[in-house]
Amino acid sequence: MQICAHPFMAPLLAQAAASAKPLVHRARKAQIRTMTRALVNAYAATLPGASVSDPWGGGHDTWKVGGKMFAGVGARDDHGVDVKCPDIETAQLLIEIGRARRARYLHASWVTVPFGVLEDAEMCDRILISYRLIRAGLPKQLQAGLG
Repeated sequence: MQICAHPFMAPLLAQAAASAKPLVHRARKAQIRTMTRALVNAYAATLPGASVSDPWGGGHDTWKVGGKMFAGVGARDDHGVDVKCPDIETAQLLIEIGRARRARYLHASWVTVPFGVLEDAEMCDRILISYRLIRAGLPKQLQAGLG
């Protein structure tokens, strides 16, 4: 089973499975989830031009590319990840099928994907989609400088 499209994630997931408290999805109690804040941060750090900050204080990890947010992990460990969807309809669909919830304080095209709801690979894909959407909206000159 391939964990995320990025080879960087395999050793991190193995380490987290051994040391972190696993999260369990309600619908599939037999299947253990390992995606955590640390793994989200490790994956987001591999994206070209990505940087992290804590603009509101209190332990929020806000990932940005070109100064624009593409992912955010709240101060609580059970929060999940805020990501941008291509459109409002996609966000609504993810909410309706129980894969996400409406992201607080953000536009309707943003959702919060709680830890333990998606497979690790799908969580990484959601982060990557958000990153690509935000990056595509940056000025071409800035995009070129990101690598």
